[in-house]
Order: sequence, then structure tokens, then C-alpha cells
Amino acid sequence: MLSLPPLSLYVHMPWCVRKCPYCDFNSHEHRGGPPPFAAYVDALLADLDHDLPLVWGRTVHSVFFGGGTPSLFPAEAIDRFLQGAAARLRFAPGCEITLETNPGTAEHGRFEDYRKAGVNRISFGIQTFDDEVLKRLGRIHDSGQADAAVKLAQDAGLDNLNLDLMYALPGQTLAMAEHDLQRAFALSPAHISHYQLTLEPNTVFAARPPQGLPDEDAAWDIQERGQALLADAGYAQYEISAYARPGRQCAHNLNYWRFGDYLGIGAGAHGKISLPRSDEAELGSPHASDRILRRWKLKHPAAYLAQAGTPAAIGGDEVIPAAQLPFEFMLNQLRLREAFPLDRFEARTGLSRAAIVAPLAEAEARGWLRIDGARVSPTDAGQRFANDAISLFLPTDDA
Repeated sequence: MLSLPPLSLYVHMPWCVRKCPYCDFNSHEHRGGPPPFAAYVDALLADLDHDLPLVWGRTVHSVFFGGGTPSLFPAEAIDRFLQGAAARLRFAPGCEITLETNPGTAEHGRFEDYRKAGVNRISFGIQTFDDEVLKRLGRIHDSGQADAAVKLAQDAGLDNLNLDLMYALPGQTLAMAEHDLQRAFALSPAHISHYQLTLEPNTVFAARPPQGLPDEDAAWDIQERGQALLADAGYAQYEISAYARPGRQCAHNLNYWRFGDYLGIGAGAHGKISLPRSDEAELGSPHASDRILRRWKLKHPAAYLAQAGTPAAIGGDEVIPAAQLPFEFMLNQLRLREAFPLDRFEARTGLSRAAIVAPLAEAEARGWLRIDGARVSPTDAGQRFANDAISLFLPTDDA
């Protein structure tokens, strides 16, 4: 039977100062004055009220403010939302609360107020410390502002910090990528995300690729060198692009990758909620069978603001078909380097492990997975060829 996994809360803040040419997230430049912060918090709380019946009685283990640029929002808006959310949901003791921050929007005094509001983790979108490359990426900050923003957060008593760094950037050499990591190490963050620039569909870079992108071999050299430098600096790789000091893995993202549940509120936010069959199954209740529901909200901020808290704000609802669940589970779980128990697959999908016996055996035969009794872990080759390993779990025509 399907069991209830840990629950997280994702809050999408859709506005940014400038849309980056590589960005495919639901972000919108706001012109003509500041965004309607107060109205948006009202909409978020109304949205949360509407979705509460899906998660009655459950505890929230992490909150993540993503965007867009959540750090555009003043601390009082974040505080009002968190107070409202805590009045509606049970927050676990020590609940991780992350705010994504653009170094170009960091101001003296804000971090102290964010911390007082309950934010205890900051994720900085730095991307690179090379000022010329930052310009090519369309970023609004420079390397000096990046350094200053991190130090402001540390001075405010926030020590659980992530730095986002991208590699294989336009004009970037191996030496430049190494320099980025050394600059990051000097700031002593708890966590570093190190991931390759990709040209996503429907972005400016996809339509007009920048000049000087490293080729595949050069990108692989940068990745391998980065992994070695991160390990030497005390950052253990626990996910394809995530590295952390001991005990500082991102709890929110770990819940995603372990196929946990998350409520998604805000413009364009996506959620995934497990709905196990109820005790009234014999009586023909609507919850007579296990279901895993995906729900997403209207993307455009104006439409979302007008409809939040009503069924019209839901962009779509989808029950994941049982045949798709092995792929959905592995798409997340195999991003992690950790071994996982097969009973996690059964608990998180409601399926028997027999549903994945054949693809597991195939992945083991190819050297991508290691099976030790009832535990499965990716090999180094499995991490490198993760997409190939995951594709083995796609539903077949006769599934």
C-alpha cells in the first residue's frame, strides 16, 4: 500500500528584475514600480487554504521560496506569509526554510529580518565570479556584489548557505571554472550546487546560442575537475549536481529526490501529493484506491492573482498512472548517490517491487546499479549515464 512520505511546501515568487537568457523558469520582469507584494501574499494564503484538504493533519518538514527572485520581497512579506502558513500547517521543529536570493537584490539589514521571520537557509544564485561571463549571462550582479551578499548573510547569523555555480559557460576555460570554485570555497558556504549550463527550449539562448560554449569533452573535463576540487575542500557529492559539508544537505531537495510529497503554491507552482486509499474503501469513497496527484497553478502572475483560492487558479490536476510510477520514482531517486531500500519504492508508489525487477536486473547487468539484497545504489557509471539508467524504467507498450 501507498504510505504517506514527508511533506514539503514550495512557494513560487514569480517576479525578477531581468529575465536571464538561459532561464526557463516561470519568471517575469516587473515594470512600472515594485510588484504587488501584499496582494501576492494574500493570494498565496488563499491558495494554501484551497489546497489544505489535500494535506490535513500532516507535518511540513521544509519550505522553499523559489522564483523568479524571492529576495525581491521585503522581509515583512515573507514574515506574514510564514506566520499565516504556520497557523494553517504544523511545521516540524527545526523546519528548513530556504529563500533563493539574487546577490544583486541583497541589502544591508534584510538578512537579519529574513532570519527573524524564520528563514534559516539562503540559496545564492551566483553562477560565476567572472564579471565578463556574468554580463554574457545577463546577470544583474557582479562578483563584488556576490561576495558582499554572502558576507551580509553570514554577518546576520545565517550559516546554512548554498552557492549556485554553473559551468561550461560562454568563453569559460578549465582554469576559469577552477577559479570560480576557489572563490566559492573562500566564502565557506555549507552547500554548493555545481551544474552545467544547458540550452533549454523556449529561452533566448536556445534561439540564439552564445558564442564560445565549451564542447562536450571540455565540459566533462570541467565537471571531473570540479568534483575533485569539491571533494578536496570537504564537500561530499550527494546528488548529481549537489555537494555539501557533513549534515548540510538540502532537506527540501532530498525530499523531492526521495519521491516525497510537496504542496506547490504560487504562480506556476507544481505539487505532488500522495493520497492513500481510505479506511472507507469498501463503502465506495472517492479515496477507494491509492493515488498520487500532481497539481499545478496558473503561470501568469496577473491571472493567478485574480483567481488564487478558487478552482480556477488550478492549471491542471493529474493522477500519475501506475505504469508511469517506476519511471517517476527512479527519475528522482537515481539523482542521488545514496543507496535506497526497495521498500521505499513500495511505500512511495504503492507498487510491489516486482514491478521493477526486470529493469533493475538490466541496469545491474550494464554496470549502472548495484543491488545488495534489498538495497539499490548507483555506480559511478550509473551516475555518469543517469539518463540511460532512468530510461530503463519507462513504461512499455504492454504495461
